[in-house]
Amino acid sequence: MVDVSTGTSISGIGQRQSEGPRSPDFEIVPRKGLFVVAAVIAGLVVTILTNSLWAIDFYHVIGGGMWTALDLFLGFVLGPILGRLSIPARTELTMRLMPRMVLIMPTLVISTLAGGWQLARHLGYLNATYSHHGWVVASFVVVAVMAVVALGVLEPANVAVLFELKKPRPNGEIIARLMRRFIYTAGITGAMQIATLVIMTRIATT
Repeated sequence: MVDVSTGTSISGIGQRQSEGPRSPDFEIVPRKGLFVVAAVIAGLVVTILTNSLWAIDFYHVIGGGMWTALDLFLGFVLGPILGRLSIPARTELTMRLMPRMVLIMPTLVISTLAGGWQLARHLGYLNATYSHHGWVVASFVVVAVMAVVALGVLEPANVAVLFELKKPRPNGEIIARLMRRFIYTAGITGAMQIATLVIMTRIATT
């Protein structure tokens, strides 16, 4: 990503950051946020155990909507903005955003997938005789790929950035590369989210 006004790129987090002072201390996993995550997951477990259709639908819709919005925001809004920020501003944004993403992304993925599976089971969408069973299978495939990307690519890149920032002299080139991976991958999964919306609206209206 290149700043057209200055000619700098996101890779500018590279040598210049490593030459600057040590990054302020921060929590890789925000401890206060763990209580929120625990409450959300506990609510999800209770929802599944009680087989409440409304609560299951709530978790699936809210989780999926937030996951979609977050991916689209990261990939198509924050990404271009990040490339135009000054080096200190990029560092500050990274230290404030990424620890929260360590908790937010897995929570949204778990809520969406668990809620969606239970909803499909409750409504009989898993039955091969269901008229839109093929669409349901297609949605499972797309969402499974997104989940693997979110937990297997985005989350490790996120954690790696935070550990690098914790070092006395962070390697800016490594951070820039990992941040590009994070932002670009979020954009790709955001585009894939659109496919799931197409499938869901297709199922709901035919």
